[in-house]
Amino acid sequence: MDLNLTETQRLVRQTARTFAQERVLPGARERDRKELFPAELLRELAGLGLMGVNVPAAYGGAEAGAVAYALAMMEMAAACASTAVAMAVTNMCAELICAFGSEEQKRTHVSRLVSGDAVAGAFALSEPQCGSDAAGLTTTAARRGGDWVLNGSKQWITSGAHAGVMVVWARTGAPGSRGLSAFIVEGGTRGLLVGPPEDKLGLRASNTVPLVFEDCVLPGSALLGGEGEGFKLAMMALDGGRIGIASQACGVTRAALEATVRYVRDRQAFGKHLAQFQAVRFMLANIKTELSAAEALTLRAAWCKEHQRSFTQEASMAKLFASEMANRACDKAVQLHGGYGYTDEFPVERYLRDARVQTIYEGTSEIQRVVIAREVLRAAS
Repeated sequence: MDLNLTETQRLVRQTARTFAQERVLPGARERDRKELFPAELLRELAGLGLMGVNVPAAYGGAEAGAVAYALAMMEMAAACASTAVAMAVTNMCAELICAFGSEEQKRTHVSRLVSGDAVAGAFALSEPQCGSDAAGLTTTAARRGGDWVLNGSKQWITSGAHAGVMVVWARTGAPGSRGLSAFIVEGGTRGLLVGPPEDKLGLRASNTVPLVFEDCVLPGSALLGGEGEGFKLAMMALDGGRIGIASQACGVTRAALEATVRYVRDRQAFGKHLAQFQAVRFMLANIKTELSAAEALTLRAAWCKEHQRSFTQEASMAKLFASEMANRACDKAVQLHGGYGYTDEFPVERYLRDARVQTIYEGTSEIQRVVIAREVLRAAS
């Protein structure tokens, strides 16, 4: 893996960093407290090419690659994880349609996602009774003439109330993974009902809702990929999505570390600054070391994806390590702030709340371990 960034990668990172610090960070606390979805910021991100970083230019994307995407995500998450997750899911949906969609689907839907016309994308796989067990979903899609009719419900759908383009999974065949198919659904389609937003611990400016499909009629052209290929599409999308979550974890951790360094250099106890205590320094050293390791794992996974190498194991390792690292680091950041860390006077309490879900969504830590072990055993056979 080449650790030297290209000119394009540096430019994307700097563009994301400048926008994140100047436009996203100033309102992050207010958006979190008031649960304000960052629709306008997402449109501005689209204008910068950051809603389709790894999408071909032919469909309006920046075509900058997976490494550039990971770097941009780190910058956005350091400013506001809620904005970053909406950006991540939109990029994921656009890439998925580019990979498996027809030319008409790409021209119609990808262009809307990357231009900001769709506001955001949504990835509707999980259901009330199945999260990690994706093959167990029960939403159905049945043929009616030349159309498809969807019935069922989805849970934990990021940006679901605002997304103009959704990728939705439904059962078109027998039980199990081979009976699943994926469909492109436009926001506002008749028969698509959006439930009330979840009152979440963290990522409170990121809209998360249940979706209900009641005789939701889709044209035959809404099928994404082949019938019965839905599980394969979901797993491939999640591999890439895990790079995004790992990047998010790195960004949140970097913000927590920077805030903590500022605090311990300023705060005094027992006649000297906290930064002078060895115990404090050791905690900072551990955070920095683990953050650097997480960044390396994340960029390695992104590099493998960009160079069209197998990256399933690399993405799972990056997501597992980075998400658990972020939880440890943000917990230490709150501890080092003492009582102030438990209030919203300082941002570390938000970082801790935002980090918590990173070990859950896009595949729990337990699922990542299953994936990694499977790949290790497969390689040894």
